[in-house]
Amino acid sequence: MDKESTPPADDFTIRCPRLGHQITFSYCRSETLGLPCSKILDCWFEHFQVEDWLRKDMSTEDWEKTFQRDPKPKITSLLELIEQAKKRGEEKDR
Repeated sequence: MDKESTPPADDFTIRCPRLGHQITFSYCRSETLGLPCSKILDCWFEHFQVEDWLRKDMSTEDWEKTFQRDPKPKITSLLELIEQAKKRGEEKDR
């Protein structure tokens, strides 16, 4: 059976190896300041044709920013995630 060519709906979750809990594809798609998580290809390839879908959906510039750069140290990524969560919390409080 061929893999699906579109992402699964948000009722489908997988375990995130970075965060340690269940997440949706839509979360992974915009996890890094609006860009996909750099591990999205590794995590979702078993569930659908993620690379093909992202290449069609993303600009060349965004693809390169996401997948063709040196990975950040884990502490930097964690601090960025904390900042993003703080901002979302502040926006909800308004």
